Amino acid sequence: MQSLPKSRLLRFVEEAFQLAQRAVARYSSKFSKQRYTLHQHIVLLCLKVRKDTTYRTLLDELIEMPRIRNAINLTELPAPSTLCKAFDRLDMAVWRVLLNLSVSLLPTNGVAGIDASGFDRSHASKHYTKRAKLTIQQLKVTLLVDSKVNTVLDLHVTTTRKHDSQIAPSLIKRNPEAIDILLGDKGYDDQKIRRLARQHEIRPLIKHREFTSLHKAWNARLDADLYGQRSQSETVNSTLKRKYGAFVRSRRWWKQFRELALACIVHNLDQAI
Repeated sequence: MQSLPKSRLLRFVEEAFQLAQRAVARYSSKFSKQRYTLHQHIVLLCLKVRKDTTYRTLLDELIEMPRIRNAINLTELPAPSTLCKAFDRLDMAVWRVLLNLSVSLLPTNGVAGIDASGFDRSHASKHYTKRAKLTIQQLKVTLLVDSKVNTVLDLHVTTTRKHDSQIAPSLIKRNPEAIDILLGDKGYDDQKIRRLARQHEIRPLIKHREFTSLHKAWNARLDADLYGQRSQSETVNSTLKRKYGAFVRSRRWWKQFRELALACIVHNLDQAI
């Protein structure tokens, strides 16, 4: 009997499973109950983001998905609280490792654009934000995106109104080998950024704020075709919101950061398949 072709969802799950196996050990501790593996937890968390759903709904749908369960050797479905606790235990360092590994699945060309966007924290109640002294209702998310196939190389998330020019240096320092040309709009017009990029042998292609005729002349000399690829960063920001939701579901800021990193991993996995 001829086997059925694999759906995109199944290929996504298989790719996520392989990625998880490369990133973390099978179990978090030798004292764990060993009922479910970390690899299974990571895949289910990725699947939840990809489907833009809740833990309970995802697990309900998995009842009717034997091929998906078989792909990750899942013989028994966990409780929603089990997945929630697994997300709490996996810290940001794990998600950064997974993000770096997801980049390796895709071809890159070293032309990277940087751009920021806001994600709503719509699930935070007024009482909670007041008690936790949270006055910013949006997270500022800055993505570093390779322009070849819209790969998210890195991200920076903040709850403050930090200026773009203060955020870019950390992304450059973390990814010097992945960037040959850095594309940025006028928000990144800062000589410190340009100097830092050149120190790492990166060509900064950043528009100048036009205070003088000289600034206008410099902007006119920019390679328009190359600089035009900067829009890919805006496209990825828009894609993340459209496919995985324009707001974060978690209430605590550190979980919100992880949630956004997970969305970038899922985006790269989607691009890879």
